[in-house]
Amino acid sequence: MSHEGIRIVSADEASGATVEEKLPIEAVTPVKVRVHKTEGTGVEIDWKDGHRSAWSFAWLRNACPCATCHEERGHSGRKPGEPKPKPQTLLPMYEAPIRPLEVIPAGKYAVKFKWSDGHESGIYSWEYLRRVCQCENCNQ
Repeated sequence: MSHEGIRIVSADEASGATVEEKLPIEAVTPVKVRVHKTEGTGVEIDWKDGHRSAWSFAWLRNACPCATCHEERGHSGRKPGEPKPKPQTLLPMYEAPIRPLEVIPAGKYAVKFKWSDGHESGIYSWEYLRRVCQCENCNQ
């Protein structure tokens, strides 16, 4: 058996993942986290570097970082936060907005949601949330 053409690659190369630069510690350290669960509006974070980020709950649910959601988005070509396309029907059914039933801190590095649709496996790290910031400056 010949071993010609065999090349050893890292796990990141094998998966096709791009290696992102680590963000500075000030950029991923929250100073204040506001979860507007009662109002149903979303999450706001003030970061140590002076930046402010905000997301709606619907956006966060559609950006779930768990492996299942990440893989499904990858297969369908959706970006984090982009909703699944709805089936076209003559009379669309009302769908209650997604909201968190519980918000749970995950150590000092993340937050976890138990969503009204039953999903609860995504852990939203501070680094992930900063990388998916929706503000005008970050979205350029």
